[in-house]
Amino acid sequence: MHLAAETLDDVLLKLYPQLLAAPLASGATRGANREILGTSIQITKPRARLSRTETRGRPFSALGELLWYLSKDNQLAFIEPFIPAYRKESEDGVTVYGGYGPRLFKQRGHDQIANVLAKLRERPATRKAVVQLFNAEDLSEPHDEIPCTTTLQFLLRKSKLEMIVTMRSNDAYKGLPHDVFCFTMLQEILARTLGCEMASYRHFVGSMHLYEDADGDRNDRTAAMRFVEEGYQSQVEMPAMPRGDPWSSIEQVLAALEKIRAQELIRATDLGLDPYWGDLIRMLQIFVAKDERTIRTLQQEMSSACYKDYINNRAYRSRKKGRSGPNGVSR
Repeated sequence: MHLAAETLDDVLLKLYPQLLAAPLASGATRGANREILGTSIQITKPRARLSRTETRGRPFSALGELLWYLSKDNQLAFIEPFIPAYRKESEDGVTVYGGYGPRLFKQRGHDQIANVLAKLRERPATRKAVVQLFNAEDLSEPHDEIPCTTTLQFLLRKSKLEMIVTMRSNDAYKGLPHDVFCFTMLQEILARTLGCEMASYRHFVGSMHLYEDADGDRNDRTAAMRFVEEGYQSQVEMPAMPRGDPWSSIEQVLAALEKIRAQELIRATDLGLDPYWGDLIRMLQIFVAKDERTIRTLQQEMSSACYKDYINNRAYRSRKKGRSGPNGVSR
């Protein structure tokens, strides 16, 4: 099955009806699901990576997962506040074996991202700019949770950077929106590093699936049905990442996150960053904020309006829960 569309939401509106009508499969590790084998997705506007399905707060967790990758580590303490379910995937309560950070940047002593960038600079037409995330030992050793992503490939064509992600398995409701967000952000980071623009994002999946409600812990099928019934989703496109090398700004965002978690008071406008990166820091501050007043103050400082609905939803949830008091990490 091949699906091509401009935005993530356009893809989901095509994908979910196909999955809802697919046969029920059983025997999967995480329960009964409806499955389609061999799914190909193309998103022609990869900055339209924010879905209306994310209004429950998931842009924050997707940003957290991206920063986890960029931290070059697989520490559970980093990602658990954003995605508590990762605790179930930790074998030692400290790390997540399948975490992508070390695999991207420290795979057996190799910085795969640096190698890909070097190869593309050396020979722009190369087909060798591939990052491997799935390893032989993932199967030969006893691990319950292993990477769903197998490879990332980058192709520089007509002065634009294409990205192709190949996955052995993909959870269409909870996993796919996160994957599209993280990987298209990585695509844009590499494009800016190379001084070029983004082209299409392509996503190939061996087993694309949607979990049933039967185990009492998942309601993905019901949620997917609601999403489809809503029909047309408003397009939300993130602003373009600033031109120039982004890595020093990424380091400042990671450093700001540590200060936010330590409950240090910071103002993004005082860091000398482009407003694009300042907004990402404010999104992190909004994520940990416990009271609506703090959220609204930070919202007024945002440069882009693309996050408005997600921030409003966060503020509503904070008010509904009656939260108040000093900032802390939200679980």
